[in-house]
Amino acid sequence: MACLIFPSLDDLPLWNPKGFITLLFLHVTVSEPLYYWAHRYFHEGYLFTHYHSLHHSSSVTHPYTAGHATFLEHLILCIVIGIPMAASIMMGCGSTSMVYGYVSAFDFLRCLGHSNVEVVPHEVFIKLPFLKYFLYTPTYHSLHHTEMGTNFCLFMPLFDAMGNTVNRNSWQLHKKISSDSAKNGRVPDFVFLAHGVDLTSSMHAPFVFRSFASVPFSTRIFLLPLLPVAFLVMLIMWAWSKTFLVSFYNLRGHLHQTWVVPRFGFQYFLPFAMEGINKRIEEAILRADRIGVKVISLAALNKNEALNGGGTLFVEKHPDLKVRVVHGNTLTAAVILNEIPKDVEEVFLTGATSKLGRAIALYLCRRRVRVLMLTLSTERFQKIQREAPADCQNYLVQVTKYQAAQNCKTWIVGKWITPRQQSWAPSGTHFHQFVVPPILAFRRDCTYGDLAAMRLPDDVKGLGSCEYTMERGVVHACHAGGVVHQLEGWTHHEVGAIDVDRIDIVWKAALKHGLRPVSSM
Repeated sequence: MACLIFPSLDDLPLWNPKGFITLLFLHVTVSEPLYYWAHRYFHEGYLFTHYHSLHHSSSVTHPYTAGHATFLEHLILCIVIGIPMAASIMMGCGSTSMVYGYVSAFDFLRCLGHSNVEVVPHEVFIKLPFLKYFLYTPTYHSLHHTEMGTNFCLFMPLFDAMGNTVNRNSWQLHKKISSDSAKNGRVPDFVFLAHGVDLTSSMHAPFVFRSFASVPFSTRIFLLPLLPVAFLVMLIMWAWSKTFLVSFYNLRGHLHQTWVVPRFGFQYFLPFAMEGINKRIEEAILRADRIGVKVISLAALNKNEALNGGGTLFVEKHPDLKVRVVHGNTLTAAVILNEIPKDVEEVFLTGATSKLGRAIALYLCRRRVRVLMLTLSTERFQKIQREAPADCQNYLVQVTKYQAAQNCKTWIVGKWITPRQQSWAPSGTHFHQFVVPPILAFRRDCTYGDLAAMRLPDDVKGLGSCEYTMERGVVHACHAGGVVHQLEGWTHHEVGAIDVDRIDIVWKAALKHGLRPVSSM
């Protein structure tokens, strides 16, 4: 619009160092004092009541508060930001990079001051004392919102010092908050250690798109142009990155957090990447142990049997761990098993010799349910069969082809199956599943269950984002299993093979604490 009104702007060079010098001089000598005095006047009677009070109506400041103002205030801000740019251009030393750079820096510093999160270390002001008069901090500006008669400056406290309006607690409070942030941060009681799935879903994070992360994940068109950026970030994280916090919530006075190992699904199947992944998981467990976390639950591929034996590797390597390591698969098995109608007499099980497949097969055979276990390994099948009670072993049947299940209407899918393989299921079949990613809903004459999940108790607080494709408040069963472990105060590690005898115990504990299976709602 500015180029249309002033065609001469089209002729601006990309870069002109004189413009930046002129801009900085005009900002300090014109914009800063102009804003300072305008801001002071807006805190007086009529102007505050009818205009500026809107900006101060936010009880807790956040970056958006910077733009929460009336039209008159936005007009004054345009003048404040426009004078240095317009003057530099009229003096013949403007440039395109100057315009975009100044506007971006201006908005960034405004949002920083209202972020309510201290990111400027106090050591900077100790080494360079004069700098505290040339750069404000979130703590400095937060005092303006709590004690409104002080700290009026735009970005430079120098003008508050000259106007005698510096809050006397500004520097001491900043030092206290900055120095105490690391040691006085609240320690979570429970951590869910997740990982990336794919490039598209990696953008389903609160710090990327907060509104998008607040709804269940699905592929959106607006994500596609960002895939090259996501790919570049993936490469950077692969080369240099540590486990990081992505979300949190509170449950009955306990802080629960989700940490993410900076690896994507395909990387877990690269032989040369396995050692590095285990190292990241181990670092996260040791960090949780060091800061006092009570339970850490491993998500999906982080507990892969081929990777670390379902977490056994870390428990055996560090026998003195105080944090309890949990794979959560006991509750996952319980959710799947309680979805199966009590009158079912036969099921078809793929992924039959996996950790979950083994537990499901052994549990069902105890209920006198015939389990068709799809596996080519007779040795692995017989090993599981021998674990069953002697009078139940005949209920476990090895099959090697999908055709064997053409009359069975209850399929439990633990290994991904193609549409062609699904075609062997009779009409009316229900596909229960614990495979990631879920199978394609190919058959219209059949029904498909979701991945095992549970809804958190009603008294959970602070849920601001969704866990992958789940609704807000719904989490994967392995996540819920860690929550139950923490709420019950159990002191054992839940790693390695699933203890079939504990499936009902964990299920009843989950229901006791108010967790509900999604399928029953």
